Formats: sequence, C-alpha cells, structure tokens
Amino acid sequence: MPVKPVVAVDNVQITYVDPAGRRFVAVDGVSFEVQAGEKFVIIGPSGCGKTTLLRAIAGFVAPSRGTVLVDGEPVREPGPDRAVVFQDFDQLFPWRTVLDNVVYALAVTGRARGRAAVDRARSFLRLVGIEAAADKYPHQLSGGMKQRAAIARALAIEPKILLMDEPFGALDAITRTQLQHELNRIWRETGVTIILVTHSIQEAAYLGHRVLVMSTNPGRVQAIVRTDHVEDMDGEAFADATRRLRHLLGGEAQVRPVPAAEGGGKP
Repeated sequence: MPVKPVVAVDNVQITYVDPAGRRFVAVDGVSFEVQAGEKFVIIGPSGCGKTTLLRAIAGFVAPSRGTVLVDGEPVREPGPDRAVVFQDFDQLFPWRTVLDNVVYALAVTGRARGRAAVDRARSFLRLVGIEAAADKYPHQLSGGMKQRAAIARALAIEPKILLMDEPFGALDAITRTQLQHELNRIWRETGVTIILVTHSIQEAAYLGHRVLVMSTNPGRVQAIVRTDHVEDMDGEAFADATRRLRHLLGGEAQVRPVPAAEGGGKP
C-alpha cells in the first residue's frame, strides 16, 4: 500500500498581477510529493518561483490552479503544522531575548505556557547549540546565532514540516558550512520533514534526499534528482551530484527525472 505523502503539490499554477494590471505567471504546472521525514530541496535560477512555491505550502499565497495538500488536506492558511525559517536575520523580535522569542512562539501556538514553555524553549536552544545565549537580545548575536535561534523557535512548536527559505544565504562561507552540518545533525535528532529553498548547488547536493530543479519563465519542474547517497562533501558521490545539478541548471545535459513520489533515505 503506497505511503501517503506529507506534502502533495499537484499541477499548481500561481499568478500575480503587476501594478499595471498585467497578469504574470510565476509557476505553472508544478507537481511533486514530499514524504514524511524527508529533506527535500528546491533549486533553480533567480525568479523561477522557488520561494513562491514555499509560500504556497506555508499558506501565505493561494494557487491560481491546482492543489497543495498537507497530510491530505488542502492548505488554505498558515498553521502550526508548518514552521518557516527565512533568510532575513531580522525575523526575531528585537525587544525580546532569545529565550523569550522561543517562549512567545510556544505561547501563541498553544504548545506550552509558563514554566513548561521556558523549559521547552531551553531544550531547543540546547539542541541548536545556543543555550548560553538565551538571555541575549538579537542585536547582540552574530548572523549564524540569529539563524540558530530562528531554527530553535521554529522547531519548538513541533511542526510536521520545517520550511526554510535560503536560511543560510546571507552567511559567510565558514558559518554557512557549519550550519549545514548542524541542520543535518538536528534532522537526525528530530526526524522533522524539511523543505529547503537554496541557490547553492553544493548545499542542495549535501542537504537533500532529493532535489527539485526548476526552470524559469514561468517556473516549472525540470527534474527531480536523487541525492540521498551523498554522505559528506569530500567524496565522489558529492562531486557527482553537484555535476549533475550544475549540468541541469546550466542546460548542458539532461538527467532522467526521478518519480516525484519516490522517497529518500539519507541518514
């Protein structure tokens, strides 16, 4: 019996109207599925609709055509079953400490209150490695620490799906690599389903079980590539995966698409 996907995107088109009243098709005919516990990466050129798709799964925008399902139910609005981490360092409330940012998320979603919320918040700050910064304010943190805090806040509400929109894109190369390793560790400890948007071929190959490659004008699925055999950034598997993704994105070669329902098993 087939396993029901946690996310199913079917023939989705998303359109916008510009200030002049002209209709613009951002993505068209996009279909894919994501299995529970999978790390699914979306990559493509600027303007191909990667973030638009993520926002549709989050419930921030509605498809003009097609369906977006989470656990078999249509997505109509944001909900605590989907948490979002953005690229912007300013996603934390600047007037709250790191700890209070996480506690507030727990309170407004009804996950925990009072002492239980504080204890839970500290446990997730510990998970991402910044428990010592619990009483600091966002302006006292580095970019990497702010992103760790944002990830802790997102995970604390125990979402079914963690949506990440280029979460490491504004970081320096060293910090970015560290947080990529940390995200893999956090996934191993939590098993949360992750859907991540990135411009980085290396990041996609390393973090993803599968990578959806998009074309542009309008955004469409070009291929879905298995990368669950990539264990580190030093081996031939990583080099091969980055070559395949680079060829697809550069139009130099074609890779046979993997069926969208096929899952991954990277540890």
